[in-house]
Amino acid sequence: MRTDTPQTVLLADYAPFPFDIDRVSLEFLLHPTETRVTSVLNIRRTSEGDAPLVLDGDGVTLENIEIDGQPLPTSAYDLTETTLTLRQVPDAFELRTIVTINPSTNTALSGLYLSGGRFCTQCEATGFRRITFWPDRPDVMSRFTVSITADKSAYPILLSNGSPRSTEDLKDGFHKAIWDDPHRKPSYLFALCAGDYDVLKDAFTTASGRVVDLAIHVDAGEAGKAKWAMDCLKRAMAWDEAVFGREYDLDVFNIVAVRDFNFGAMENKGLNIFNSAYVLADEDSATDLDFQAIESIVAHEYFHNWTGNRITCRDWFQLCLKEGLTVFRDQEFSADMRSRPVQRIKDVIRLRARQFPEDAGPLAHPVRPDSYGAIDNLYTATVYEKGAELIRMLKQLIGADNFARGLEIYFERHDGEAATIEDFYACFESASGQNLSAFRQWYAQPGTPEIIIRESWAPATATLTIEVQQSVSGNAGAEAKPLPTPLACAIIGGNGTHLSHTSADNGEFLLISDDHQVVRTLAFPAGTERPSLSVGREFSAPVILRRHLSRDETLSLIKVETDPFNRWDLSQSLVRKQILNTTYGGGPIDAGLVDTVAQLSLDAKDKDPAFAALLLRLPTTGELFLDHKPADPIALDAARKDLKSALAARLTSELTVILNAPQPTPFRPDAAQAGIRDLRSAALDLCAHHAETAPFLNGRFEAATNMTEQQAVLSALLASPEDASDALAKFYAQWAGNPLVIDKWFATQARLGRVTELEALAEHEDFDLGNPNRVRALVGVFATGNLAGFHAPDGSGHDFVATFVRRVDPRNPALAARLLTTFEQWKDLTEDARQSAERTLRKLSAAKLSQNASDILQRIIG
Repeated sequence: MRTDTPQTVLLADYAPFPFDIDRVSLEFLLHPTETRVTSVLNIRRTSEGDAPLVLDGDGVTLENIEIDGQPLPTSAYDLTETTLTLRQVPDAFELRTIVTINPSTNTALSGLYLSGGRFCTQCEATGFRRITFWPDRPDVMSRFTVSITADKSAYPILLSNGSPRSTEDLKDGFHKAIWDDPHRKPSYLFALCAGDYDVLKDAFTTASGRVVDLAIHVDAGEAGKAKWAMDCLKRAMAWDEAVFGREYDLDVFNIVAVRDFNFGAMENKGLNIFNSAYVLADEDSATDLDFQAIESIVAHEYFHNWTGNRITCRDWFQLCLKEGLTVFRDQEFSADMRSRPVQRIKDVIRLRARQFPEDAGPLAHPVRPDSYGAIDNLYTATVYEKGAELIRMLKQLIGADNFARGLEIYFERHDGEAATIEDFYACFESASGQNLSAFRQWYAQPGTPEIIIRESWAPATATLTIEVQQSVSGNAGAEAKPLPTPLACAIIGGNGTHLSHTSADNGEFLLISDDHQVVRTLAFPAGTERPSLSVGREFSAPVILRRHLSRDETLSLIKVETDPFNRWDLSQSLVRKQILNTTYGGGPIDAGLVDTVAQLSLDAKDKDPAFAALLLRLPTTGELFLDHKPADPIALDAARKDLKSALAARLTSELTVILNAPQPTPFRPDAAQAGIRDLRSAALDLCAHHAETAPFLNGRFEAATNMTEQQAVLSALLASPEDASDALAKFYAQWAGNPLVIDKWFATQARLGRVTELEALAEHEDFDLGNPNRVRALVGVFATGNLAGFHAPDGSGHDFVATFVRRVDPRNPALAARLLTTFEQWKDLTEDARQSAERTLRKLSAAKLSQNASDILQRIIG
């Protein structure tokens, strides 16, 4: 593992690769410790001059190298730890190399490695260089033919990208499979899997009548748990045809589930590789959140076939082009499959919990950054979630019809190419006739804009004046400018109807904030009583929206608000103020607020129980960091518990009714049933914080009929004064053979436990430092979901996480870097906790960390 200082890569330094590689033939002779890879590249110079051919390589041993069949002497090339440079090459030639690699020692899980005794690859962003010498960059796109030879008894199934061409049994028990991908693709989309799998098969008929063979490859005996993932895949394929007009373009589509994986999944052309956690699910072992995550991620990776594979990104600075667009697409899919308002609220919760703190801290960067130190660290909430919000804003700005036409132009104009943000927006300018250069500033400027809304009513003239002030956060830099921000608005009368005015007949309109101050005056018919302003409907822009409304004004607006997101958000604003007031002002719990939140939830519980559950949800401690600095996580956690106790006391009888109601049967992971279970889980959480209802939990664990309820009861018991040790032991005994459920067992304790308890869990026989899921379940969940423990002033939480950063980094630098990002809010802490975090980070800076971890650490320390 290299520990040198990360070298900064600049967008301004981009230059096209001087060669084209139209076709590549790869031959793999698989062996756990000595895999042999033969590569044949058809290369043609595309630039003037005599530039050398520079190929990337990492951990590969060169055995042979030839040009046009002639072996090259060592004097003809330069070989370093990371590159192979051929100083003089013809303008057109065939390059043949043979290398050996050791998959069994590849604990970084990048390139070709072993998981559960099976071969697997992960090449995004720069893993292909761990397989063979290659220009490992996304703008070099080639057609791949892949031959795989392996011991048939150990690896009976051999998979790669594209379509199978042939299979053949060889002597000595070996066999060979050849795969051919007719589509040009960059190396990061290369995939290979080999092993013994249980296979779930199905088929999908496209809109044009082609039959696509579908297969999901999982561990032995697990095929039944892949049925939901298969159902999600088929629905995603049909949806993409109906909504975006995108039809699948190969005869086969394969998914392989692996236990050891750094990410959620990977969209390799025709061969998606998934973390097992996002494929395997059944009613006994998976929660509703698991089913929803599988639905979203399966769709996301499939949608990449067009937005990422057929059209890829020119360089890694354009990562948001494929990821932001595809996140937008999978969010729209989930909204269509489930409750659109509930899905939108969940998407915004995720954005505020992950991306807003990122934008406000030392790891802030533009959606399209202009530099990076380690490419793996660019896979952030800013690129993904904020990138999706920019696509959503674009659609609002130019209208749905122009947006659809722009996408059609994009697919037609850039199919088979590696594109840029400028290429993408040129298509929408063609479709709409608008100049979108000002809007593209969203991609160049970090930070979350803050927008303040003030309104004044003139009864004599029946006019409403709206003043919009936009300020830019300090992270945006000295040259920061106000950003064109669409705010979806409506004017609502006292009876909840939309009122016509000078800007819209139906009361709905788009208010554009594109300067430090914008003033808009709306006129109404004479005699109109003062209306209410609904602003930022459906969270129309990724901004912090502030309105100077009193408690009573907010409560009045909630009563007439017609947008479900705003009704939820207004309620949340009062809840946030209450928690902050208790934390930093010592004020009492507002009984009127408690009654309002309780009543809002009760009013919604029969019509939309999922929405009712969201109304009972309190902002997390991490979300509240943004509202008051320095932040005291221990006091915030205590204030949240106080408010939960007050809500539980107000709803005591209703909680019992909710939990005594029969569970929906038979179990289905659809939105209707999931909503009912969401409300039951919210009720269980409240029970944990009230003396009268906490004992009620003891009998609920045995009575749980599904994993959603079983885990909710376990979490409630751990949060309550009740003894949870018996339930923890029973849960473990029941699920000891299921690694995905044991991840939940670790994570539930990490979210609520003390450091001494987690240290004991780290010594448990089932804790596996080499498995990213297990490390994230214990250490990652503790650092992100248990902030009172992580930021304990005595430093025990910081030391716990730092210990694992040091232990994980030599094995898996990408995972270590992810763990380090949990320190990003350290400067916002109260003095004792802040000093503890700084001491810990300074100690880590003296260690010899990987490039990935060093990049994050340097940025966090500043």
